[in-house]
Amino acid sequence: MNEMVAVREVDVVVVGAGQAGLSSGYHLRRAGYEPGTGFVVLDHSPAPGGAWQFRWPSLTYGKVHGMYDLPGMPLAGADEARPSSEVIGAYFERYERAFGLRVRRPVDVTAVRPVDDGANGGGRLLVETSGAGAWAARALINATGTWDRPFWPRYPGQRSFRGRQVHTARYPGPEEFAGQRVIVVGGGTSGVQHLLEVAEVAAETTWVTRRPPVFRAGPFGQEQGRAAVALVEERVRRGLPPQSVVSVTGLPMTEAMERARAAGVLDRWPMFERITPTGVTWADGLALDADVILWATGFRPAIDHLAPLRLREPGGGIAVEGTRAVRDPRVHLVGYGPSASTVGANRAGRAAVRDINALLGTGPGSGRGPVTHPAPALSHRR
Repeated sequence: MNEMVAVREVDVVVVGAGQAGLSSGYHLRRAGYEPGTGFVVLDHSPAPGGAWQFRWPSLTYGKVHGMYDLPGMPLAGADEARPSSEVIGAYFERYERAFGLRVRRPVDVTAVRPVDDGANGGGRLLVETSGAGAWAARALINATGTWDRPFWPRYPGQRSFRGRQVHTARYPGPEEFAGQRVIVVGGGTSGVQHLLEVAEVAAETTWVTRRPPVFRAGPFGQEQGRAAVALVEERVRRGLPPQSVVSVTGLPMTEAMERARAAGVLDRWPMFERITPTGVTWADGLALDADVILWATGFRPAIDHLAPLRLREPGGGIAVEGTRAVRDPRVHLVGYGPSASTVGANRAGRAAVRDINALLGTGPGSGRGPVTHPAPALSHRR
């Protein structure tokens, strides 16, 4: 059945209200765009806090890896013993109010498609949602992050496992694994955090990674940070799926990790070959029983709603120059690839707004802007 959907016109739609989306909203306001008429921020989460609101309770603010202040408002005096979900959720809520960003939630963006043939910088993009209408925008800032797309590797026999399989996205904290035999899969920061917590209460833990983990001692300097970002930036410039910046920086050897290594908790096993009903097996015939497989195997960018724009390259990713999608200069990806960190998202939000100003030519207006083909922007049938 055809249904008429009201379409509102704005200069810019921001999809996502995590660090990247809020930073972008802040810079849009500073550039003179008015919330609701010049730009709108759409967020599918039920409350402020981005992906942080879904983090496990045992991840306290003091354990957070590299949280960086949003522009214009420092996060000061936070209780390091409180769950990071509470601290950062409250901070994001204050931020939204202080800068009047008027985030609309919960709004699920289902698709972004061209209204017309203006892919070279003219025309509008139709941002469709489930149940909240649609927006016709002159530019789009996509700040959807990765939390909604947990990556589950596939191994033979996986469905036969009679125990429990859990991903980082649904990690409940260590208490639920008390007295159990747990295999933790993944060599990143989350995998190590899970491993150290679970080892305190589990009957047995085994750490499995595809590659030997790389540990680093001492502080992570600006030079190493720039080199890590450059590696990720090169991938997205070539249209390859991005790696996280953290994945190329190595793991910091903290005092807690030193103790865990001395206790044998950080003894790493190579990846198994097969999952059995009772555990896992390796190619040499070695078998290990387990009650739980905990997959700390990362996330992929949540960009399926951009599929109608056909931005993907043959390599599987979206080619990006700065924050701009190479195939459509109206689309900017903030928090994608090299900007997928809190400090990177801040800088990328500023860069995206600067480029959008240049694209729109006249800068921020009333929110209506020039309409090349007004009829499709007034109503949309679906």
